[in-house]
Amino acid sequence: MIADNRSSNISNRLYDLLPAVYRQRDLEVGGPLLGLLGVIAEQVDVVESDIAQLYENWFIETCDDWAVPYIGDLIGYRPPDAGVPSDPTVLPINKTLSARREVANAVRFRRQKGSIRLLEQLAEAVTGWPSRVVELGRQVGVTQSIDHLHTRRGGTADLRSADALDRVGTPFDTVAHALDVRSVESDRSPGAYNIQNIALYLWRLPVYSATCTPAYCLEEVGDHCYTFSILGNDTPLYNLPIANPAPEDAIGELSLPVPIRRKAFADDVEQRQASDKYYGEGRSLAIWRSDGGEGRTLIPANEIIPADLSEWRYRPPHGHVAVDPELGRIAFPPSELPENDILVSYHYAFGMDIGGGEYQRSHVVNAAISTYRVNGSTDIPTVRAACERWASDNPTSAVIELTENRVYNEPFQIELREGQSLEIRAVNGVRPVIDLLDWRASRPDALTITGAVGSRMTLDGILVTGRGIDIRGTFDAFIIRHCTLVPDWSLHQDARPHRPAEPSLSFTDASARVRIDRCIIGAIHATQEDILADPLDLRISQSIVDATSNDLVAIGAPDDGAASIALTVMRSTILGRVHTHTVELAENSILAGHVRVARRQHGCMRYCYVPPGSRTPSRYCCQPDLVGQALDEAVKLEQLPRSELRALRHVEWLRVEPQFITKRYGEPAYCRLALGCADEITHGAEDRSELGVFHDLYEPQRIANLRNRLAEYVPAGTDAGIIFAS
Repeated sequence: MIADNRSSNISNRLYDLLPAVYRQRDLEVGGPLLGLLGVIAEQVDVVESDIAQLYENWFIETCDDWAVPYIGDLIGYRPPDAGVPSDPTVLPINKTLSARREVANAVRFRRQKGSIRLLEQLAEAVTGWPSRVVELGRQVGVTQSIDHLHTRRGGTADLRSADALDRVGTPFDTVAHALDVRSVESDRSPGAYNIQNIALYLWRLPVYSATCTPAYCLEEVGDHCYTFSILGNDTPLYNLPIANPAPEDAIGELSLPVPIRRKAFADDVEQRQASDKYYGEGRSLAIWRSDGGEGRTLIPANEIIPADLSEWRYRPPHGHVAVDPELGRIAFPPSELPENDILVSYHYAFGMDIGGGEYQRSHVVNAAISTYRVNGSTDIPTVRAACERWASDNPTSAVIELTENRVYNEPFQIELREGQSLEIRAVNGVRPVIDLLDWRASRPDALTITGAVGSRMTLDGILVTGRGIDIRGTFDAFIIRHCTLVPDWSLHQDARPHRPAEPSLSFTDASARVRIDRCIIGAIHATQEDILADPLDLRISQSIVDATSNDLVAIGAPDDGAASIALTVMRSTILGRVHTHTVELAENSILAGHVRVARRQHGCMRYCYVPPGSRTPSRYCCQPDLVGQALDEAVKLEQLPRSELRALRHVEWLRVEPQFITKRYGEPAYCRLALGCADEITHGAEDRSELGVFHDLYEPQRIANLRNRLAEYVPAGTDAGIIFAS
């Protein structure tokens, strides 16, 4: 039996080459020769796969990343010097930085050099972002000859065309403009409409789906008012790009990840119904009426009216539903309120794959672990039922798997015994929501998870709203990955936090190794009555910790004291104050609020932004320390008068302070650095990428690569400028 089990797990192709008499004798003594040849066979497989890859490395489509520069050298390709990371295993995004697509198309690009449409292909090959090239010179208002009309040039604004007026100032503008003599490449004051100007619009925000999720009923506004977002906040709906739009779509919006305009959403201004280009099952958005069970009915497009619901004043007529794609709102006739849930599918934009979402995540699947699948059509319809079944069975290791885009708003608690492991995770392709309601008036309703010695708890792919999570007891590990714990529990319609200063995670007399990876999370509070206990080991990587204000505590104790936490932060953005026992390591991160560490002799911070006046361990290449050192050197060299040093230092501190497009969770550009942010922040990481949670996108390297390539491929006598459409 031992030999049979071993032969099922170890490659035995070499063993099968031996004469039968030797194999029989080997089985009689326990199979040592089988094990030896199995190990040798594994190394033979490695050598054979390496030999096979040598042939694949002859082709740019199948070669390893290290071979891309060598193949490029054969055709004279020279990669630009843009500070590309030397480690090709940091993230799959480095496949974009390795210029594989650009090398594959280098010869074709050179044959088309000087053509305008080549720039779109070049931009996508270099950056991986969708793009659109606009010849701004064709939109300059000029007097044309009647004998030789240029119909592709911008024309006089047609005041009767509401859709054309709605596109003014966008990449899809068709209206003529006055001449602007400034260059589109200017860093200080870029121009636009000049003869030689070419604009290259780039869409940096990818589009994510939310499929068949419940819409949120805004009862405080009216029973007939709904939002697409389950959190009740306004969210712009985005177009799902299609590869080959219809020929009549000359504007090109359907092929790009752009927000859906009200005018574009209307099929016909006179008919006032939704366009089937955007609405319908499998399209950019769709709305269903639920029958209270598993069935649902799609609301047809001729019953959908595009409308402006900014003030909720519009009342749709009988038998119709009003939809505002720019705000993500739905309005039913007050006399025809839905009897059951309203289900919606839509697309939204965000910076990258973090937080709860329907994107693909990697997790280990072990068939030997007890799995409880939560599905409304099975005997485990809710998370609470799964937790009760798990507590009754009491397995050592278990997984509670959420398989539907549902909202689970039932109270439940989790208590682990010694050595027990539990994981609550969403399957790939869904984003379940756990809504912790206010069930009891006598005490808090946070989700309480209690651990014991050697226990492990994991949350994966979940969105938690309504309340926070309270962790108590002793854990071997507490892991949160690809989750969203809504900052301050819930949101208003305009994305303002509903309960400022409320923590998303509370550790009460807890001991654990806490790992937060690729998450969006609110404040983290920790209290420890035993002053002799070891600090909580908290490691945050590629995540956002948002206290909703830099004056509030993001990581610390509820009383604004130093929490018993040993903190490690990597490639993350923390909005709020940090008051901990120690900072083991902080690198490539933004700590926007004041930092106060009790034990400064331990740990270090490197390539980070820390506000002036913070009490931290030793810092290396951090801001604003570097700009302050530059001023001190200038004073020593007598390039600056000492009397102006204090004022200039304050000015430099303000200049390098991180600037964000928005710091409100729920908006597409949440926590992204603004275009006017200082270069010391946008290029301040160890590998010259930006600081903070979006470090691994390597946007500075992509932009630098594209600028270098544009100089080679733009037509002679033209100026090409890069404009970020998102």
